[in-house]
Order: sequence, then C-alpha cells, then structure tokens
Amino acid sequence: MARHIFITGGVVSSLGKGLMAASLAALLQARGYRVRIRKFDPYLNVDPGTMSPYQHGEVYVTDDGAETDLDLGHYERYTGVSARQADNITSGRIYQDIIAKERRGDYLGATVQVIPHVTDAIKDFAMTETEDLDFVLCEIGGTVGDIEGLPFVEALRQMRNELGREQTCFVHVTLVPYIAAAGELKTKPTQHSVRELTGLGIQPDILLCRCDRELPESERRKIALFCNVRPQAVIPALDAPNIYAVPLQYHHEGLDAEVLHHFGMASEAPDLSRWNDITDRFEYPEGEVTIGVVGKYVGLQDAYKSLNEALVHGGMANRVKVNVNWIDAEIFEKEDSEIAAALEPMHGILVPGGFGERGTEGKIASVRFAREREVPFFGICLGMQMACIEGARSAGVEKANSTEFGPTEEPVVGIITEWMGKDGLEKRAEGGDLGGTMRLGAYKAELSPNSHVASIYNATEISERHRHRYEVNASYRETLEGNGLIFSGMSPDGLLPEIVERPDHPFFVGVQFHPEYKSRPFEPHPLFAGFIAAALRQRDWSEPVAAEL
Repeated sequence: MARHIFITGGVVSSLGKGLMAASLAALLQARGYRVRIRKFDPYLNVDPGTMSPYQHGEVYVTDDGAETDLDLGHYERYTGVSARQADNITSGRIYQDIIAKERRGDYLGATVQVIPHVTDAIKDFAMTETEDLDFVLCEIGGTVGDIEGLPFVEALRQMRNELGREQTCFVHVTLVPYIAAAGELKTKPTQHSVRELTGLGIQPDILLCRCDRELPESERRKIALFCNVRPQAVIPALDAPNIYAVPLQYHHEGLDAEVLHHFGMASEAPDLSRWNDITDRFEYPEGEVTIGVVGKYVGLQDAYKSLNEALVHGGMANRVKVNVNWIDAEIFEKEDSEIAAALEPMHGILVPGGFGERGTEGKIASVRFAREREVPFFGICLGMQMACIEGARSAGVEKANSTEFGPTEEPVVGIITEWMGKDGLEKRAEGGDLGGTMRLGAYKAELSPNSHVASIYNATEISERHRHRYEVNASYRETLEGNGLIFSGMSPDGLLPEIVERPDHPFFVGVQFHPEYKSRPFEPHPLFAGFIAAALRQRDWSEPVAAEL
C-alpha cells in the first residue's frame, strides 16, 4: 500500500511548496522508491485553462490532455514521471462532478454536503491509481487558514485517521523571517501557523522552515518545543543558488532521511550523481549565449516557466549559460529602429505561444528580422503561426492573417473544426466554450526524412504535446514552400502542419506544439538543445576572436 505524504503551507504563499514536493520526490526516487506527486488546488475554476497567465502563470499540459497547474511541470522535470489528468484536482472540478451526480439523482435524495460528499471526493482523488507506488506526495495549494482550502484539510485529517500515522506524513512549509531592526530570526509566525493547522485537527510531523540565513540550533529547538515535533524534524530551507540545487540542499539538511524515519523505513544512501552532474553543468558553464524571447506576457516570467527551464536545459546540453532577454512584442509595433536595437545583440530569437491579437505584429516583425538577418529562430505554437503569416506576406500575400484576430481575406491561420486524433475523429465548435475546446495533449507527427528537424530528433515519427485552438491552413502550403518555408512535419493524416523550417537558414524552425513541456534537465529536449547549439554558432560567428599577441 502506498504511503501518503501531505504537504501544506503556512504564513504566506510562494514559499516553494511545489519545488519542495518535487525535490522530496526526487530524493525518494534516488533511493529506489516509486513515486507520484499530486496537486490539490482549492480555487473554483474547473482547471487553469481559462485563467490569465498574469494571475496563475503558465498552464501545464499533460500527455493525456489535462490543463494543469504549473507545479506539475516541476514534478515532471524533477522525477521524469509523466503527469496525468488524475494528478491535479480543483475545487471547481470536484463541485462540478458532485452537482452533476446530484442532478442525475445519484445520491438518492440525500442532502449533499461538504462532509461527507466533498471530502470523500477529495480522498478518492488522493487514493486513486496508487497500487503500484511506494509514495504519493500530495501538495495542497494556498496557505492553511484559507477558507477555500478547508475541505481539503478536513479530508486529509480524515485520511490520517483512516490510514494511520504509519501510512501518512504531514510536512508543513512555513516562513521564519529575519527582522533587521531586531537583528534576529522570528519563530512566532511558524508557531501561529502550526497552531492554526492543529486547530483544524492536523499535527504536522515535519516542519520545513524557509529562511534567508542559517537557522541557529537554539531557534530550531524552540520551534520543535512549541510546535510539538522533534528537533531533527525542523528542517532549515535556505535559498538555493539555483532550483536544481534544491534536492541536494534538502538532502544535506536531512529531509528525506527524516521522512523515512517517520515511516520507520531503512534505506541505502540515495544515488545523487545525476543531480551533481546537472548542478555542475549549471554552475560551471563553458561560455554563454543570449536569447531574445519576444512574447506578450513577459511581465510575469511564470507565464513562461517551462519555456525558461527548457532553455536552461538546452544550455546544459551544450554546457553554456543561457541569458534570456524578455522582450515585450508590443515595442516592435512602433518603429523599425526599435527592432534592430533590441534584437541585434541576440544570438537567437524565440517567439513563444500566446492567445489574442495583442503584440502579434511585433512578433511578425521579429520573425522577419530573424529571417532577413539569418539569426537562429525558434517559433512555438503562435510563434510558428506568426512565422507562416510572415512567410506568406513576404511571398506576396499582403493580407495574410489569422482568423483568431478577426475576419481576413487570406486565412493563413484558422480554426479547424474536425481532425483525426489519437482516438478517431475529433471535433470542436468555432463558437464553443473556451475551456477544454482546444487540441490538447500528445499527438503524433511525421517528419520529412531529409529535413533539419528529422536530423535533430534523429527520428521521422514523434509525439508532442499541444495546446491551441487555431492551425496553419495547409491550403497555403504551395505558396509558403515556394518562398522557402517548408512543411517538414505533418499530422499522420496529412491535414495539420506540425513543423515548418527554412532549409537555407542557419536555424529557422517553427512548431505547432509545445516542446518545452517534455524537456527535462537530465534529458534536454532536442529542439532546445539544437536551438542553443545554433545560437552558440551564431555567437562565435558574430563575435570576432581577439588576435593573439
């Protein structure tokens, strides 16, 4: 039977519960255990698919088409275990399912209540598909005391009673702030947070204390005394030099050992060689490149979390540091001089995905700059669509545009209502709801054997994750290919363009899918590794080597 580890947060949000969960899972995995991580989100949205990136950050997509919290990206990157629909639940989805059952009469006239109906649904979610696992880590979003999170805390309290202490462990992440005027760390916020949690019926077993400096042994013992845990269960969590050093840091502080102690389990020392390798690659690069990301949500980098990490992974593959210059696409819609000033120093240009018309002309301008100046270019999702519109305009189709932005005489990009998916014919309505009506999840693509991308992948059949509503119109294939933009990847039925490239360009690739979702620090995605390699060549070509004296 799988053991459950429940991770809660207190005092303030953004303490890093997701990274902590991912790091602990990676450490347990390094000891040979089978793990899975799940996220409980208390908000009432059914999923984050319709939420603004400025409010929630990126939407992470799984192979089976679930739109999930960005923490699932951390889980996958740290453990390599592909997340599923069953690994993220929201209050909205729970209530939606319960109300649908009530309308059907499934409850046989019973009064539907938070206890037991909502809490039972939460417990069912935590327990499903866990038979072949050693540990299931469940992260609860928000902070203890949030009104929307109370049903989740109550469900976990019930699980502790039902499964027993020997099968459950509560890890509470808190803040120990430093007050400069007093010149000391303050433990009172942690004490109050634990008191709040125990007032809801849960006694934490381990405290992970976020602080910006060393936690003195005296303060550690004080926290243990007032919070009713043993001193070894008070784990300091200082800021790490980079996020991939976090597992090593937590291991050094004894987090994984304390979890195993709680369960009464003995284990060999973990094999952390691959974590040592990637931290070495990150901290000791052999050069650097600068990538310009021309996007529309650059004010919040969490909107491009997986993208940023995939660029880092591409740098690790080439053992270089990747400096990312986040550029608002709207600045390119004013004067051409702005484009040259911003993009000339870049060794590569990446145009990411997005929705809506804002900033698209700026993205098209950056594509044109990359094409004309032969700067390595990588377009993802909307970025590929902008590359096709730019290619059509440069081929003489002056009114080329996307129907996403309104009626157009030349719909190079438009909504496609029917296509052959992995489960047969799939349909969507042009005027349907925004939520859940996109092409979501993993789909196969067939690559042209002699194409650039086939050599990058070293394969002619791939599977990648999608999240989009509009597609490049294959009717314009002849026009685009006549102007040098080749359709080098297509859906198996030949209807949907998946990849375009310019063979006569140092690196010009656009993809309809999101390769960043499948990049891992131990297995950098080949497209990102190839893009950074091209940027490295661009750097060496554009920056003359100083003559030897």
